[in-house]
Amino acid sequence: MVREQYTTTTPGTSLERPKNEYVYKIGIYGWRKRCLYLFVLLLLIILVVNFSLTIWILKVMWFSPTGMGHLRVTKEGLRLEGESEFLFPLYAKEIHSRVDSSLLLQSTHNVTVNARNSNGEVTGRLNVGPKMVEFHGQQFQINSKDGKPLFTVDENEVVIGTDKLRVTGPEGALFEHSVETPLVKAEAFKQLRLESPTRSLSMDAPRGINIKAQAGNIEALSQMDIKLHSSDGVLLLDAETVRLPKLPEGTRGGSGISQGLYEICVCPDGKLYLSVAGVSSTCQEYSRVCQ
Repeated sequence: MVREQYTTTTPGTSLERPKNEYVYKIGIYGWRKRCLYLFVLLLLIILVVNFSLTIWILKVMWFSPTGMGHLRVTKEGLRLEGESEFLFPLYAKEIHSRVDSSLLLQSTHNVTVNARNSNGEVTGRLNVGPKMVEFHGQQFQINSKDGKPLFTVDENEVVIGTDKLRVTGPEGALFEHSVETPLVKAEAFKQLRLESPTRSLSMDAPRGINIKAQAGNIEALSQMDIKLHSSDGVLLLDAETVRLPKLPEGTRGGSGISQGLYEICVCPDGKLYLSVAGVSSTCQEYSRVCQ
């Protein structure tokens, strides 16, 4: 670039134009100019690459005005369609499935659901593993559709709220301690068996015990003694025939020799009592025991 000098004159005068004594070159020339063009070209290349990467990321992540990929932003919250994988913890107030499908939580190891208080401490934990389902909390409860508690477990007791508890195992149910229930019933055409292999079996009720078989026999087997005790009342055996087939029979001996045997006597009102056995019957119709 060349800078020229001009001289202004007034009309009617004539002056000679001075010669160009100095010439200055203004601009960028040489290697500086080439570096500038190279830097501008590099900026353009970076801009094009960034713009292409941005378009590629938007296309791969399926960005749209309503969300990203299978994730949609609605008025009710976030809606996620299809299968998704979460690499870090998920915090949500409520998780719902679609109306026409179920909610599936799947993991290669286990699925853990934690409940925390305001201090961040875990107050309840549900761990579903490949071999065991564990629950840690103060109380575990299962409710029906109408809110009725069906199964409740805490540190003190286990409550089953259904009308009938059915045990289908071939070995039945094993209780290490006492069981409190108003009714024990077998299935139709099946036998009911109450057994204590190594200890005693005791049944207590404040208002009586009713043992009933609609179509079958009732058997009570014991290695030692069978005791039927009523603290306030009578023991009633209501049957057409009462048999005691295995009672020991004494041999005929001398007069007054009982051989440690007793005779069971029945009062007119049905009361039973023992009498020392003799050669003949020692039961008396009007015994003082019957009075």
